[in-house]
Amino acid sequence: MTETTTGATPRPPELRMASGLMQSLRDELITDAFAYRPLPPMRTDGPLVRRLPEGIRPKAAYLPHAVVVVTAFIVTMLASADNQYGGPPVQFVVLGLLAAGPVLMTLVRPAGAFWVVLALTTALSVFSDRNLSWPWSPSTFVATLAVMTFVAMRLRPRAAAWMWFITLLYGVVLPILVGGAEGGAVAPMAFFSAVALLVVTVRNTRREARREVIAEREVTAVERDRRTLLEERTTIARELHDVVAHHMSVVAIQAEAAPYRVKNPPPELEAAFATIRENAVAALTELRRVLGVVRSADYEAPEAPQPTLASLDGLLANVREAGLRVDKTVTGAVRELPQGVELSAYRIIQEALSNSLRHAPGAPAEVEVSYVLGGLGIRVVNGPADGDVPPSPGAGHGITGMRERVAMLEGEMTAGETGAGGYEVAVFIPVRSRPQPEEEPA
Repeated sequence: MTETTTGATPRPPELRMASGLMQSLRDELITDAFAYRPLPPMRTDGPLVRRLPEGIRPKAAYLPHAVVVVTAFIVTMLASADNQYGGPPVQFVVLGLLAAGPVLMTLVRPAGAFWVVLALTTALSVFSDRNLSWPWSPSTFVATLAVMTFVAMRLRPRAAAWMWFITLLYGVVLPILVGGAEGGAVAPMAFFSAVALLVVTVRNTRREARREVIAEREVTAVERDRRTLLEERTTIARELHDVVAHHMSVVAIQAEAAPYRVKNPPPELEAAFATIRENAVAALTELRRVLGVVRSADYEAPEAPQPTLASLDGLLANVREAGLRVDKTVTGAVRELPQGVELSAYRIIQEALSNSLRHAPGAPAEVEVSYVLGGLGIRVVNGPADGDVPPSPGAGHGITGMRERVAMLEGEMTAGETGAGGYEVAVFIPVRSRPQPEEEPA
């Protein structure tokens, strides 16, 4: 149930627009105008600053502060050399320091500096001659223009528009209120301030757009890495499905056939084997259901069994036909490993050789497979790329897939450049030793 207020009329669009404009003025230049907002140091990773010597580069971060101080010094000199106020030389110095105050104020309170420079210009114009540059003297003209520029660099584009409008209105209204002056400096101030504020606004807009693009790129990179990680895990799950399904099928078949291999088995043994078979079939069904969830629409189950290290020679023959010079070294006693380890080891070597083909064309590669007591060691290393053959850009997902496979098997992996300019991938996959069956006594 909704309540309505009788007699209430919506505000006209003109009134809403005016209210919005006044609200933006309050937000940009009135609310917390004198809040402490120190000018932060400049970044030193720009294209020009990076070329400076190491000793000067940290000091270059305070270049904007130096520009403000130099501008304040110029305003002080202009005010000290201005004779329109009359009086002793000490008075010129004081007037110069007063005119430079709002410029220095932009370092800590930018919005408040704009109002201070207008108030100072008004106070000094009362005691000055009503010449063609009134209400601005040369010093206050430069001070006002500098303050507007420095403040526009600190605030949003709406603040620059409001400052230009208020300054223009100030230059038109003040001569009318005071009388006896034509305000000849309004047109030059309007022109030069418009040019300065336009340049600053374009610069701020481009910088903000660049920041947004960088932020979007970072978000996109994070999302791409996350999507790549999920895709790699899905691929691993699909490939290991056949391995696990094979073992579960063997368990179910053996559990069903076991009672027939024993003459007159007890009912308890038959019930135990029946339970084992039921659990194996149920697990196999659930496994296929999970695979159906992670399977994409265009996924086709492979007809051939999943590859193992026994198929490594065929893989090396294929990459040799593709132009990669590769040698294989096997150390230790070759033995049968769990199928999940065999499959992951094969895929890791396959991906490492593919990276060698893409990123180091023409370079020789070497594959080392070490059968050690605690597991399996893999090392794939390639030399530097041949300068005559350009590398092929890749998606950058190969290392992620390798790390996922190694992490799944609780192994360790290192990947990085070698001292000779090539690239090396080293993996160790732990393998638990199978318990040996006890020999029956003779």
